[in-house]
Amino acid sequence: MTDQTPAPHKQPPARTAFCDSTSSRAREVLDLVADKWSLLVVAVLGDGPLRFTEVKRCIGGISQRMLTVTLRGLERDGLLTRTVHAVMPPKVTYELTPMGHTLLEATHPLIDWSLKHLADIDASREAFDRRAEDQAQETPASG
Repeated sequence: MTDQTPAPHKQPPARTAFCDSTSSRAREVLDLVADKWSLLVVAVLGDGPLRFTEVKRCIGGISQRMLTVTLRGLERDGLLTRTVHAVMPPKVTYELTPMGHTLLEATHPLIDWSLKHLADIDASREAFDRRAEDQAQETPASG
């Protein structure tokens, strides 16, 4: 007979872990991955190396400049590599490093959660906006 006791969940770090001198460094890393584009770039590169234009095509709405800035930041932090291939015309590809793959693994649950709850979030936003409009209409204008 096997033990069917569920494995204990990992406990989040204690609040005090963010109250010491390393908290600003941790915030820097969290800022890196919590910006508007970085996780999308990491997710797109999860299936293998891509050229700049391929990454841009996969991520709707990102400008060429913002993609360049995001790729440089991810490369600087060791999450992806930029490889220039010696061909004519020059070919440049971007690929996740092993550390970049660990970030992708860590964020898969968040990406899955967001995809699963898109409709719920849309419905909540619509309901909130309707309530706000109704309240605005009920409140007499001051003047």
